[in-house]
Amino acid sequence: MLKFFFNGSPNPTKVALLLEELGLPYEPIPIDTRTGDQFAPDFLALNPNGKVPVIVDGDVTVFDSNAILLYLAEKAGQFLPLTPDARGPLLSWLMFVATGVGPFSGQAVHFRHFAPESVPYAKERCRYEAKRHYGILDAHLADRPFMLGEAYSIVDMSVWGWARMVPFILGEDSWSDLPNLKRHHDALAARPAAARAIALKDRFPFKAEMDDAARAQMFKHLSPAAD
Repeated sequence: MLKFFFNGSPNPTKVALLLEELGLPYEPIPIDTRTGDQFAPDFLALNPNGKVPVIVDGDVTVFDSNAILLYLAEKAGQFLPLTPDARGPLLSWLMFVATGVGPFSGQAVHFRHFAPESVPYAKERCRYEAKRHYGILDAHLADRPFMLGEAYSIVDMSVWGWARMVPFILGEDSWSDLPNLKRHHDALAARPAAARAIALKDRFPFKAEMDDAARAQMFKHLSPAAD
């Protein structure tokens, strides 16, 4: 059975959505990054970068959420473009999320909610770039129901993984500037598979507190031993 190493953050949640949409049997294996599970030797052997998600599918190990989405969709032959000329947009938007939406959203969250000191320039810079990327998605969705047009695909799942966190990333009133992305988010959130993907984390006792011990695991650069 396929093994899925995960937690409740955006990148694993988008993979959970695809697994649920495909109806694939899988074994969920929780990796609690606030207690340091990501640095266990057995996990680092799967992903040297020490991040979730990771899947182990027989003899094949895949890490990075968008790589996993592409691997699983191609293996199943589902949630991919219906025409060959859509392959380029599929890859382009997957990389747009991987290289822009995700990193700037993560940094915006860090400086807004978790940084040990307030750094106004970093807050504004990361929030601006995160909002700019979400604005590009919003504009793209103005005249189409899904990212690649009429068909629901892994690109939509990749976008949804982060978009569901928009109020936490940008602020509670941020949806008002992103009506098309909000419509897209709501359509995906209404799917039964999305509800199952979100609920997956509740089956396991992940640490909720961001205390000093959690910070020591999450933000290794704060450790006295860090280079």
